[in-house]
Amino acid sequence: MHVEAVRVELFLPHVHSLKEKRAVIKPIVEGIRRRYQAAVAEVDHQDKWQRSAIGVAVVSASAHHAREVMDAIERFVWSFPEVEVVAVEPADA
Repeated sequence: MHVEAVRVELFLPHVHSLKEKRAVIKPIVEGIRRRYQAAVAEVDHQDKWQRSAIGVAVVSASAHHAREVMDAIERFVWSFPEVEVVAVEPADA
C-alpha cells in the first residue's frame, strides 16, 4: 500500500466573503473527489476570506500510480484561474 498526501495552500484574491470563498473552493474539492476518488478536505483558514488550505490523500497499490494521480490533482487545482497556488507541500504525518 502506498500513500501520497499533500497540503495545497491557496490565495483567493477576488473573494470578499466566506460565501464567495465556499463558491470557489467547493468545485475544487468536489472535482478532486469525483475525478480522482481521492480524500480531500479544507484543512485550514476556514475563517479567512482569501486563504485556504486543502489536504489531499491518495492510496494506491503502486507508488508510481499514487504519484501520477497526485500530479494530476495538482494540475487540476492549478487549472482554476480564480485561485493562486501559494504552496504544495507534503502533508505532516
